[in-house]
Amino acid sequence: MNSHIITVSGGSAQKLARAWLWLGLMALIGSGLLAILLVLSRTPGIQDVFPLKDFFRSALVVHVDLSVAVWFMAFAAVIWSALGRDGAAWLGWSGFALAAAGTAVMTVSPFLPGADPVLNNYIPVLQQQVFYASLWICGAGFSLAVVRALITTWPRPFFGAPLQLGAFLGAVAAFLALAAFVWSWAMVPRIEEKIYFEVLFWGGGHTLQFQHALLLAVAWLWLAAHLGHPCAASPRALSVMFWIAALPLVMVPLIYVTEDPGSLPHMELFAKLMVWGHPYMAPLILAGFLSLWSARKAAPGPAKSAFIASFSLFAVGGVLAYMIKGANVVIPAHYHGSTVGVTLAFMGLGYVLLPQLGFGEVKGRMARWQPYVYGGGQLIHVVGLAWSGGYGVQRKVAGAEQALTTLPQKLGMGMMGLGGLIAVIGGIMFVLVCLKVMVPRRR
Repeated sequence: MNSHIITVSGGSAQKLARAWLWLGLMALIGSGLLAILLVLSRTPGIQDVFPLKDFFRSALVVHVDLSVAVWFMAFAAVIWSALGRDGAAWLGWSGFALAAAGTAVMTVSPFLPGADPVLNNYIPVLQQQVFYASLWICGAGFSLAVVRALITTWPRPFFGAPLQLGAFLGAVAAFLALAAFVWSWAMVPRIEEKIYFEVLFWGGGHTLQFQHALLLAVAWLWLAAHLGHPCAASPRALSVMFWIAALPLVMVPLIYVTEDPGSLPHMELFAKLMVWGHPYMAPLILAGFLSLWSARKAAPGPAKSAFIASFSLFAVGGVLAYMIKGANVVIPAHYHGSTVGVTLAFMGLGYVLLPQLGFGEVKGRMARWQPYVYGGGQLIHVVGLAWSGGYGVQRKVAGAEQALTTLPQKLGMGMMGLGGLIAVIGGIMFVLVCLKVMVPRRR
């Protein structure tokens, strides 16, 4: 019945997975602390008491980079380590050391002089040498982790281990994304800062979304198997679904070869790749839904809660993607739904993996309710943003710059603030649940 799942073995793979999980957890802690300031800086009434407008953009940069770039890549490394074979451990440990050092430098960078934020998409930056150094160090660390993942998750055979295949294809997406970042850095001329960083991370940022989507499917199928209701599709059928989902990645090098990075056709093609490429995930999404439906009678627990919350938020984010019109807060409503869907899947898989990584078993009501609190808060947050976006509230602004003049605008952003605070509580609950079983108790 559990033929689709791979048990984490001991040795270097388990130790690396433990280390990467710690890094992801630390990134979430830092991101959550900054999220409190972000929510307060945009909540009507509170924003007038706390003059956080000037700090808003710097905090937003590091919040996004920690909660999306570092957390997602760190947990991706958890999956690659857990599903991969032993071997090339030096690559994994070197990558971890660099990524951890880069994350530490990134976390302190906004508090150092000269932190001038640029709120470009995907990987926002601070125009500051310390922050630039943190990006290079993190990038080098995650690159080594990706190279090791390509070596150790290579599926044998290609159609017999769908989860390992999904992890491998996620690593392929990550490799292409990192290559796209380097290619753009080498080719894009240094122009006006905001435009420069937008085009610099455009191609690689779009490519990374395929990594997240593929690993999301891996997490869903793993959760379903853990709940005793693995996907009814055969391993071969699931493998074919993963190959179909990864097929659009073929276009990434072709776009770079045919169009200059940073050119308008280059950016338009990547935008179209998102629109036309992600529907190739449909078979895997359907498999996830059917697995979730099959597991609806499973006993309540953290894994089931995370599966339900993850699929729900990801579905909401997907629907909102087709409602984007203009540069308003419907855009962050969409990506908050989608990325939080991925985060919740990773949280649930983290609960499943903790005992297999040598930590304690996750139990209790807090763990069972944590995904609902975090997911419910994020749902209120997303609905508030989408509502406000429909009334013209612009993105990436705070305080008086939001120009909240009508009651619907204020209600929507009030919902955003309330949902954000609830989500922060849910995030804190996740950290506490993990720390409870990860930190050894003194006797």
